[in-house]
Amino acid sequence: MQAAASPLHPLATSFAEVADVYERGRPEYPPAAIGALSAELGLAPGARVLDLAAGTGKLTRALVAAGLDVVAVEPQRALRGQAEAIPLSDQSVDAVTVADAFHWFDQPAALAEIHRVLRPDGGLVVLITLPDWSGASWAREVGELLRSSRPEHPQFEGPPWQQSVRASGAWTEPREVRVTAPQPASPERLRDHVASFSWIAGMAEPQREQMLARVEGLMRAGETPAELPFHVVLGLTAPR
Repeated sequence: MQAAASPLHPLATSFAEVADVYERGRPEYPPAAIGALSAELGLAPGARVLDLAAGTGKLTRALVAAGLDVVAVEPQRALRGQAEAIPLSDQSVDAVTVADAFHWFDQPAALAEIHRVLRPDGGLVVLITLPDWSGASWAREVGELLRSSRPEHPQFEGPPWQQSVRASGAWTEPREVRVTAPQPASPERLRDHVASFSWIAGMAEPQREQMLARVEGLMRAGETPAELPFHVVLGLTAPR
């Protein structure tokens, strides 16, 4: 039985306004990450995967390119649906992916719904992307500026997803696999990446533009390698 939907977190609602910069600035998922995900869950070509909180479809496209049958659910676009009220039938998918979004969920409710739609031999993958800007000369200054601008945020102040999984008692012990790949880098692209952060998108326009101008100014005054590493952490668990 499908549960009732929950209201979106106020910061999460800002993503609809920055979809274009999210698409331009966020790195693409490397094939190696999708290959690792498929291997860890034993997904064959054509396996049915629910990409939950799909956003602009970056992960969805990578999953489709790998030959998987993907259903995308996103609360802010035409693909209407929420993690706490998934519009799919019981035991209807082989895997559920959640990319950089699990912290927005009502986690106990979302885990119950994910458990409901997964087949008994299916699995959940919580993807966390970590840009690595340490090779740029401006990394420390920009990092300090962003940390000082961030209000309370569930991704950083909330409980880790593993804690919710363990507390439910319905999932196997979480484990992680990390994949690292190079991504193209430039001040323009990285400015867009920063602009896609939820707390930046949620600022009043004058404050946001001032912040982004400061970030881009620091980047342009320093040195940016042509490529920077991009880490994808795959958090894995399965129904008991």
